[in-house]
Amino acid sequence: MLPVPAQALDKLVTVTGQATVSVAPDVAEIRIGVTSHGKNAREASEANAKQMTAVMAAIKDRGISERDMQTSRLSLQPQYDPNKAGPARLLGFQVTNQLTVKIRDIDKLPSILDHAIAAGANEMSGIEFEVSGESKLLDQARDAAIADARRKAELYAKAAGATLGRVVAITEEGAPSPPRPFAGMRAGAGAVPVAPGEQTLRAVVTVSYELGP
Repeated sequence: MLPVPAQALDKLVTVTGQATVSVAPDVAEIRIGVTSHGKNAREASEANAKQMTAVMAAIKDRGISERDMQTSRLSLQPQYDPNKAGPARLLGFQVTNQLTVKIRDIDKLPSILDHAIAAGANEMSGIEFEVSGESKLLDQARDAAIADARRKAELYAKAAGATLGRVVAITEEGAPSPPRPFAGMRAGAGAVPVAPGEQTLRAVVTVSYELGP
């Protein structure tokens, strides 16, 4: 922010300009995995490892590189009989292994989901849609927001019988829109419907101008 001379504080017009850019997401990030059960920890772990290996192979087969796959959750938990009174009775163990997968070609998303589910994926905690060129698009919105602010300032200056002078302060407000989430779900049979929609990037600026005679 530029400093404003004290004597000029009563000769300013301050306005807020805003602009939005709507764009279809071109990147998706999914969290998908396998939950397995066994009578003991080893049985559950081995079953999960076998199933998860098949899921990872299916995802790679659709063109996803290893750098875009990361284990995001791995848990081993005992399972007890919830209906038995008295001392807890151990039923077995549950293992959950979940991957975060970045899909840089969003058109492949339905096919990747279908192949992962067919290979044994049975849990999915969500999808986030992203825009790969977000910085450039936000810059376009910022340019438009500054233009919107100037348009408003010129209207106020004209109405007040003054002339619009130089810019003395610019403040950007808010933050870029977060990635668009998709509700968590458990994977099941059949094709998975996916609707990326559009993501709106918004820029808001507050601009102060000097006023002249």
